[in-house]
Amino acid sequence: MKATAILNSTTAKRLIAQGVAAHPLVLAALSQGTVIVTLGTTNGYVASELLGEPIDQGAFAAGVIDDRWNINARLGELTDLVLKHGEQVPFDEKEVLGSLTAGDVVIKGGNALDPIGTVGVLMAAATGGTIGRYIPTAQARGVDIVIPISLAKSIHTPIAELTLEMGSRKIELTMGIPCGIYPLTGHVITEIESLALLFDVHASHVCSGGIGIGQGSISLLIEGEEAQVKAAFARIEALSQLPEIPVEGRR
Repeated sequence: MKATAILNSTTAKRLIAQGVAAHPLVLAALSQGTVIVTLGTTNGYVASELLGEPIDQGAFAAGVIDDRWNINARLGELTDLVLKHGEQVPFDEKEVLGSLTAGDVVIKGGNALDPIGTVGVLMAAATGGTIGRYIPTAQARGVDIVIPISLAKSIHTPIAELTLEMGSRKIELTMGIPCGIYPLTGHVITEIESLALLFDVHASHVCSGGIGIGQGSISLLIEGEEAQVKAAFARIEALSQLPEIPVEGRR
């Protein structure tokens, strides 16, 4: 069976979050190790899925893009989410970094997805922000990095090329905060991987964008057994009925 579906930005984030929560690496770390969910708009939905309850989505973001490269107006109200054996523990940067090991998972969102699957993460902080805090340690110790990101963030330029050209001290004129961009690799979870994890269907990215409520949307072709395709379609329809949770940038 084949179906087509349009996912607006919020629907896509919610679907991706459910896919992340169903990923075998995340499930194993929830049972036996540590899961860190870093701040981010998509990651706010991930945190809610893993906790099994709503969170203050408007505060669970760091950098945002509105009409500029911006910072969440409520940055600092919440910290990264840390779950040990499935239970939330207070965020202690020194303790959590010291204890990270193979089998643990760091969940980090991104800003761009290039054709070979490398994710680009904008960095405004001079020391790399969340990237600088977690990624070198995670990569050195073999900690799995799970990257929730929408296909709407697909770009055509390799992130490796952008990394060479960008940097906060290289940019003379910008809308918002000048940034560098980090080439992040790991277990990328888009809408396609989420649908495969949740419903055993194959999804293809057909097109992006639209007008009105379709701005920022993606369109998918979904294929598979009839029961699974119908279940996936119904899930997307149900998620699209939930309200958008606003995140506002600083002015």
